[in-house]
Amino acid sequence: MARAISSSSHTASSSHTAATDARGTGRASGKTPGRPADHSESFGEALLGAVLDRAHELPPHLIGPVVADVVERLGGRRPQVLLQDYGQLMLVPLPGEGLADGNPQLIDDSDAGRCFLDAVCVEVPDEDGVRVYLPLLDGGDQVGVMAVTLDDVDDDARRLLGRISGLVADLLVTKHGYSDLFFRARRDEPMSVAAEIQWSLLPPLAMIMPRVAVAGILEPAYDVAGDSFDYALNGDILHVVMIDAMGHGLDAATMATVAIGAYRHARRAGIGLSEIYDFMDRAVAEQFGPEHFVTAQMMQLDTTTGRIQWVNAGHPPPILVRDHRVAGRLAAPTTLPVGLGGAEPRISEVGLERGDRVLCFSDGLVEEHKVRREEFGEDQLITCVNQLERTGRGVRAVTRSLSHTLKRARGGHTTDDATLLMVEWRG
Repeated sequence: MARAISSSSHTASSSHTAATDARGTGRASGKTPGRPADHSESFGEALLGAVLDRAHELPPHLIGPVVADVVERLGGRRPQVLLQDYGQLMLVPLPGEGLADGNPQLIDDSDAGRCFLDAVCVEVPDEDGVRVYLPLLDGGDQVGVMAVTLDDVDDDARRLLGRISGLVADLLVTKHGYSDLFFRARRDEPMSVAAEIQWSLLPPLAMIMPRVAVAGILEPAYDVAGDSFDYALNGDILHVVMIDAMGHGLDAATMATVAIGAYRHARRAGIGLSEIYDFMDRAVAEQFGPEHFVTAQMMQLDTTTGRIQWVNAGHPPPILVRDHRVAGRLAAPTTLPVGLGGAEPRISEVGLERGDRVLCFSDGLVEEHKVRREEFGEDQLITCVNQLERTGRGVRAVTRSLSHTLKRARGGHTTDDATLLMVEWRG
C-alpha cells in the first residue's frame, strides 16, 4: 500500500510540475506564451504523410509507386516488398511500378529471411551502400519484408524506415481484400479449389501480443482440404479451435467451412465450450447427415491468469511444452467428433506457467508413413519439438520450422492434411 501511495504521490507531483512548467515557461505545452503552436510539417511527417494522404483511395496495384516515392525522398533506392509464399519457403517480390525486380529469396538462407523469421531490422553492406531489410508487421503477424538501399544508415533513418514499414504493412493488409495481386504473387504452384476455400477461412497465421502468442501452419499448402483453425482475442480471453473434417477435396473443405462458421457464430454469441460443441455438432449433422464428422479441439485461455480450458472432440491431445521441452500431453476425456451427436463434453482445465506453449496438431502429422512405410508417430514429433525448442525462437519461427522439419522427416511428402497450431502464454 505504501508503495502504491508513493507512486500516486509522485505522479501527482509530476503532473503538478508539468502544469506549472506549462503555465510558467510554455515548455511542457510545446509553445511560447503569446505565440501559436508550431504546426508546420517536419521532414519525417511529410514522409509518413506521403503514404497516409494517398492510402484511402489508393488502388492496390499503385502501392509500388507510393513506396518508391517515399524511399526516394529518404535518399534510398531499389525498394522491394517481399511477401511470404503459401508454402512458407520463399519471400517473393511484389510486382509493381517503382519496385525493384529480383528472384525469390529462401527464408531459411537469406538476409531477408533472417529479418522475416526474427522480426528484426537487418542491415547488410552493399556495393553501393547499405541494404536494409525491415519486417512488415501487422498485429504480430509477418506480412513480409521491405528492402531498401541507402548510402548510410543512422538512427534517424532507422526510426523513419521503421515507421514507414509499419504503414506499408497496414496498407498491404488493408488492400489485400480488394485485389488478387497479392494472392497471385504468393503462389509458387497451382492451388486446388479446396485449398482456396481453406485459405479464405483462415485468420492471420500468427498473432503476437504482450500476454499471448499464436502461430499456425497448414500442409500441404496448395492442396489442403479438411484441416483448419481459428482464433480470437476477446478482452483477456483467447479463443482457439482446430478442426479436421473427414475425407478429402471439396467435400472436406465444405464441411470444414460449416464447422468453422458454426464455431465463430457460437463463440460470438458468448456461450461456453460445451454449448459451442453442441452448436457445431448440430450444424454439421443437419447439413451433412450422420455419416460425416469433424474432429475438433476447442480452447479458452485466460491471458491474465494462464488458466486454459479445453474440450476434445475426437482430436489428438495437445502437447505441453515447458522450459523448451515437451512436458507431456494434455490428455483428457473426449467426446465424439462434431456431427456424431456425442454426449455433453467434459471441460478440462490446467494452469500454465509463464512461457508455456501448447501445441495442437492434426492426426495427419503423426499418421503419415515414412519412406520405409512405418508410421511417423508421436515420439518423433516430440523429438523434433525438443530439438527446435532449444533454439529459443518465437512461436511463429518454431511452428514454421517444425512443420518443414516434420515434412522432411516424412520423406518430403504429405498424403493427408498436417496442421500445427501453437499457443504461448507469455504472462
